[in-house]
Amino acid sequence: MKKHNFSAGPSILAPEVFQKASQALLDFEGTGLSVIEISHRSPEFVRVIERARALALEIAGLDNSYETLFLQGGASMQFLMVPYNLLETKAAYIDTGTWANKAQKEAALFGNTEVIASSKADGYKYIPKNVTVPTDANYLHITTNNTIYGTEFHSLPQTDVPLVADMSSDIFSRPLDYKQFSLIYAGSQKNLGASGSTLVIVKKDILGKVSRKLPSMMDYQLHIKNDSMFNTPSTFAVYVNLLVLEWIQTQGGLQALGKRNQAKADLLYGEIDRNPLVVGYANKEDRSLMNVVFNLTDESTKERFDALCKEANISGIKGHRSVGGYRASIYNALPLESVQVLVDVLKEFERTA
Repeated sequence: MKKHNFSAGPSILAPEVFQKASQALLDFEGTGLSVIEISHRSPEFVRVIERARALALEIAGLDNSYETLFLQGGASMQFLMVPYNLLETKAAYIDTGTWANKAQKEAALFGNTEVIASSKADGYKYIPKNVTVPTDANYLHITTNNTIYGTEFHSLPQTDVPLVADMSSDIFSRPLDYKQFSLIYAGSQKNLGASGSTLVIVKKDILGKVSRKLPSMMDYQLHIKNDSMFNTPSTFAVYVNLLVLEWIQTQGGLQALGKRNQAKADLLYGEIDRNPLVVGYANKEDRSLMNVVFNLTDESTKERFDALCKEANISGIKGHRSVGGYRASIYNALPLESVQVLVDVLKEFERTA
């Protein structure tokens, strides 16, 4: 029996995606070759990456003033590429967790960065509100979803400077006005597919304005000019990205996924709030719809709770080492039935206390 996969990443994918990807590993579209051995310059793969780039824009509701890139190095590489390409005088950052903090520290190597708000002193349990953004900043950087601590921006900061977002763990999980962003990036391994590729969507008119010379691999404009194939892309990862994007469309797009994800979150948070043996970590108004973080009220019961989870075929629920406790990642592909299994375990945990 397949386990109920609550892993924070690499994470669960839809069965339809697994099926198509496994077929392509043996024979990609009748070519007699595997998708991992065809040339990235072949017509077959060029169609894959072009379709994936176009579909990402379509799902986001963006026009051709934006470009889609599939790059490598994960979101961590984007911590560098963003300031390399955009930071000239000053950049503003909102610190809402480990990854937001790391992004700011990387940018500080390239120029002046200002942390204009942070929830670090309170254990990253909330999203800072009513933030004043410096009008002279080259951009404002946010991390829309805090994977480790379980918080999420439910409304975006109001700003006239370009808004840049790391959306690695909540990309395409809900309806959102993506036109508010000048650049978004997301590692694939949570809501977009297999690990190995990174989605970047960038508004073209924000590029080419820094005075520094850019190394080729760091230059967004060069990647755009080369249709996201300046170097050999992660062909299999990009193919899985395409399958996931197509799956999103078949599910009814962001409106349908947003309703489904809200229902999953409501079900799980409802049980956490009801059950006296567990407690949620993040402030309620800022809780993530993707990463549900909770702790036991009595750590001596941990062994019994872990045993119940194992018996129910629940996997990947251990909390991040910096927080402890538990983290249930309920990304797009996780079905409501799996959330119900976890809720039933929590109820059994209470019943047998």
